[in-house]
Amino acid sequence: MVDTIFNEAKEKMDKTAESLQRELGQIRAGRANASLLDRISVIYYGAPTPLNQMASITIPEARVLMITPFDKSILKDVEKAILASDLGITPTNDGNVIRLVMPQLTEERRKELAKDVKKSAENAKIAIRNARRDAIDAYKKQEKASEITEDDLKNSEKEIQTLTDDSVKKLDAIAAEKEKELLEI
Repeated sequence: MVDTIFNEAKEKMDKTAESLQRELGQIRAGRANASLLDRISVIYYGAPTPLNQMASITIPEARVLMITPFDKSILKDVEKAILASDLGITPTNDGNVIRLVMPQLTEERRKELAKDVKKSAENAKIAIRNARRDAIDAYKKQEKASEITEDDLKNSEKEIQTLTDDSVKKLDAIAAEKEKELLEI
């Protein structure tokens, strides 16, 4: 029973780190990144279809995304979907592929995005601490119900704290990497 609480807490903390990684991948850093297009859906035969399922997305240059639809007839639809999205990038269509050129970010915008990264990382840390609190509460309930001893409770709390510390370090590393990428000119 004790192992399931620890495993659930670990799973929650790992999912939080993955979520932060995905969220930060969506932030445009002046560099081409295929994950920017993950949220874009194109209406294809009446159904919204994710762009990455209907086209290959490549990065031929550091600041260029090239979208090659598997079906050339949807080129205009893909272009419309990109224009309608919140990317703020105008696509260039040459009849075969669509190119997205990432504009260079201003210093002010870079600092603003770095603040957003810190805010996202702090929210993820709160989620980690909530998972720790839930796990410790579950251990305390077990101890109250005499399912585990007081020593088991103390050991479990130490294990959960170690897991929490490791998870927070992981989040800090993810955020620091994204900040470095943003502030790099």
